[in-house]
Parts: sequence; C-alpha cells; structure tokens
Amino acid sequence: MANGIVTAAPMTTAPTGIAKATWWLLASLYTTQSVALMFFMGAFVAILLEQGASMERVSLVYAVGMVWPFKLLWAPFIDRFRLGWLGHYRGWLILMQSGLVITLVALAGLDVVRDFEAIYAGCLLIALLSATQDIAVDGLACRVLPPARRGLGNGLQIAGGLMGNLVGAGAVLVAYRYVGWHGSMMILAAVTAVSLVQLVFYREPRWPAVQARTRDFVLRLWTFWRQPGWPRWLLLVLFYTVSSSLAYALVIPLLMARGWSLDRVGWVVNVFGSVLGCAAAMGSGWALYRLGRRRALVWAAVLQVLGVLAIALLLREELSDGIAMAAVGVYFLGYNPAAVVLATLMMDHVSRDSPATDYTVQYSLNQFFALGMITAGAALAVPMGYGGVLALAAAVAVLAAGLAGIYREPLHMAAGGDA
Repeated sequence: MANGIVTAAPMTTAPTGIAKATWWLLASLYTTQSVALMFFMGAFVAILLEQGASMERVSLVYAVGMVWPFKLLWAPFIDRFRLGWLGHYRGWLILMQSGLVITLVALAGLDVVRDFEAIYAGCLLIALLSATQDIAVDGLACRVLPPARRGLGNGLQIAGGLMGNLVGAGAVLVAYRYVGWHGSMMILAAVTAVSLVQLVFYREPRWPAVQARTRDFVLRLWTFWRQPGWPRWLLLVLFYTVSSSLAYALVIPLLMARGWSLDRVGWVVNVFGSVLGCAAAMGSGWALYRLGRRRALVWAAVLQVLGVLAIALLLREELSDGIAMAAVGVYFLGYNPAAVVLATLMMDHVSRDSPATDYTVQYSLNQFFALGMITAGAALAVPMGYGGVLALAAAVAVLAAGLAGIYREPLHMAAGGDA
C-alpha cells in the first residue's frame, strides 16, 4: 500500500462472464461521450468557416479539446466520492450524461452567428462534462472487466471514439444542411440520451469501500509512478502511439495541399478512415485475447510502423484517389491496434482502489506528450518539410517497436495469466 491505497492488485471483483447489457452500455458510453464534442471540434468549425468567421475564433474552438488531457486533475475525486443511492461510477455517469443532454437542449435555442460567446461557453461545458464522463466510464470498465476481457473492452473504447467522430463530425454535419442548428442540437441530445436511458436500468456492482483519505487519492497522481518497473512503462506510455499522432497531423495538410476540398477530405478521413479504424479496433481486441499481451504489443507496434510509412504515399507527385484512400486506410488499420493494446495495458496497471485515477494519469500523460510532439512537428514542417517530419514519425514508431520488445508485464498480470 501507498498512502492508504493498494498500489498493485488485479481486478478480482469482476466476474468472468460479462452481461450483454454491460457490453452495450460500455459501447454506448464510449461513443456518446465524444459525439457532441466531435461535432463542435469538426462540424461547428466548418459551419463557422462557412459563415466567414476569423481563424482566431476557429482556434478558440479547437482549444476546447485541451480540457481532456487536464482531466487527471479531478480524476481522484471521481474515485473518492460515491453519489449516494445512484452508485459510484454509475452516479457520476448519470450526472455527466444528464448534463450533456441538458446543455445540448439549451444550445438548441441559440443562434450560431449572434450567440457565439454563449455557444462557446456551452462547448467548454460539454468538454468538461465529457472528460469527466470518460474518467467515470474508464473507472467502471477497469472494475467490471476481468483481464481476459479488457482487450475487447478497449476495442470498444477506441471504436466508440471513432464512431463518435463519424456521427458528430460527419453525419450531424450532413443533417445540419437540412435541419439547421436547432435540429442538429436536438439530434445530438437524442443520441447522447441513449446512454442515459441505459444507465437508469444498469445495476452497478457494489465494491468494498476504500479506507483512504481524499488526500491519498490526490497523491496517487504521483505515487502511481512508484510501482516496480515504472521507468520502462513510462517510456512506453510516452512513445508507443505518439508516432501515429505525429503522422496524422500531416494527413489533412498534405491532402489540402493537393487541392482537395474539406468535404472530400472529410469523406476519406472521417468516414472511410473511421470505418476501417473501428474494424481494426474491434479485431485487435479479439486478437489480443488470442495472442496475449506481449505478442500483441509487438505485432501492433510493427503494424503501426507500416501505418506511419503509408502516409509517405501522400508525398507522391502523382496522387490518385485510390492511392490516397489506400494510404489513409493503411494508416487507420495500423494505428488503432496500437491504441487498443496500449489502453489495455494501462488498465492492467491500475490499482483496485483508484482505477479511474490510475488510468487517467497514464492517458493524460500520453495525450500531453502527443500534443507536444504534434506541435513540434508543425514547427519542424517548415525547415524539414513534410517528408522530414514523416521520417521523424517513422523513427519514433521504430523506437516504440523496440520498447515493446523489452516490455515486461506487471507481476500480478504475469501471475494471473495474460489472456
């Protein structure tokens, strides 16, 4: 124990069999958490640009996404406090999901041009609510999923994020042309409410109360990294998927530089790429169960190298639609297995008493580092060119494969099997 919290213990409270209703709930929550946020980060930006908004205003909308990496600051409170008869993580999920629905309904009454300040405040609130919802659903997933089912659970997580982007930034944007702002907000509210209905009927298992102070949960943000083998794991958290983030930052600029329209880019990247990504994520969850952690980690790293290298096809002087789609497709097929495997291993490293905090501190660190690398890549694109930045991404992908080869599982996972 450290500061009153068990630092490394397998999740033995969950049964081996998971009810279908629980799987559907997790899939729904991981999808609806991002539907509204992706609408504002994608579709809303396109709407603003169409209305002639300045890039300064657009950049403010993009900045909303920075709320998510900072969620580690309040993750300990989600682990610490149970919301009475509503349950622990279920209570937080009901609260956040209700807040999302109410906010979207309130935004439906605003004007997209005249009321930008109020809509922007709503965007920030949606980012805060969805980030907190993510903390709670991760905590719930860590508790209810036994090790053998975490691969599939994280496949649902990654696929859900892609589906949220597909619906929020894609389908609702198309619907906006026909139903307008009010109709779009009501569609988002209705989709988000699906998870709320499921939560009402969900019965969360009762876990033993944690005998620790609030201070102990907050200190967990630091004490988490005092576990055996933390330096090697920290390097993997930082570098394992960052090459794909760096390569992805080049995709849209490369296509736009070829004269592609935003609609065309959206169909290829957000629709075609997301569909393939969903398939890859779910397939990876199944493969992880069959291969085991270590082999899946290495194979996913190799696929990621291929996915990053595929972006080099976009540098060709003669770029046909088929080649562009192949490059984007291979990228999504190569990146998502790595994302699923890393997320699964993050779950393996959480403690029994503070799963939401432990998972979030790893995820946030990964996201902060990825954002830093993307920012650096954008700055290096001028002196190095797109090819130079892509070469850097490929080198980092190879480094990740090397780190995967020397990874060792947590002791409780090695003892309990790695299925």
